[in-house]
Amino acid sequence: MASGLIDTSVVVDWHDPAVIAALPDEMAVSVITMAELAAGPQLAASPVEAAKRQARLQEVESVLEPIPFDAATARSYGLIVAAVVREGRKPRSRFADLLIAATAHASRLDLYTRNGDDFTGLEGLVRVVTV
Repeated sequence: MASGLIDTSVVVDWHDPAVIAALPDEMAVSVITMAELAAGPQLAASPVEAAKRQARLQEVESVLEPIPFDAATARSYGLIVAAVVREGRKPRSRFADLLIAATAHASRLDLYTRNGDDFTGLEGLVRVVTV
């Protein structure tokens, strides 16, 4: 049975049949993904889009308990940032993605994403599955 951490890009598209087919049997989300989802309704350009984003947030909250950011995840974040810098990439603009990757690393979970390129350089630390 496959288990994995799904990032925000997967949650946004998780009703897409192609995404559904690629999801692990057991899914988890990071508290960072929940924070990004909570910001979504507040940043929407229209009331209709805000309602759609709020519904998505509530759906995720009803089915998945987020993995918290704890001391082990903070240590993993240090490893993740160092790997990104070694690849010649700047970690600052990818802060949320790297916190999510650190959560996957600390939790020993594969990371499922729609944006695999966002996690280039982490191959030795986190198994990234692009869906």
